[in-house]
Amino acid sequence: MKRVYLAGPFFDDEQIDRIERLEKALTDNETVADFFSPRTEVHDEFEFGSKEWAAAIYKGDKEHLDPAEVVVAVIDYDNDYVDPGTAWEIGYSEAMNKPVILVKEKEGAINLMISAPAHAVVTDVADIANYDFDKLPANEWTGKTF
Repeated sequence: MKRVYLAGPFFDDEQIDRIERLEKALTDNETVADFFSPRTEVHDEFEFGSKEWAAAIYKGDKEHLDPAEVVVAVIDYDNDYVDPGTAWEIGYSEAMNKPVILVKEKEGAINLMISAPAHAVVTDVADIANYDFDKLPANEWTGKTF
């Protein structure tokens, strides 16, 4: 059973819905020991957007990302842009040799700096509930790349 870090944006209703579906899929997955979703870390003790709030969010996310064994990252683009926080988490995970499972439900291409190092790409959130995080089956992105 693996510890999983869930990376992905949660700034609008569509993104929140996707993250909530992923949280449920990870909860239901028997090969997930536990997972961390940054959506749950709010730090109400600080003013939103303040330097203190930003430092607390960064520190907390990194403290959960470091011990994670696998990262699940949502890369559904907003126009031509992936969420910069998610992109950072993907890059950091790659540098730490952690497998990254990309979740991409929307149509479209993936930037080569995200698709090339991905361990696997899942195109339906529901598939995460049955993904074997112990065996980590790999698959490459076969769609368009830019």
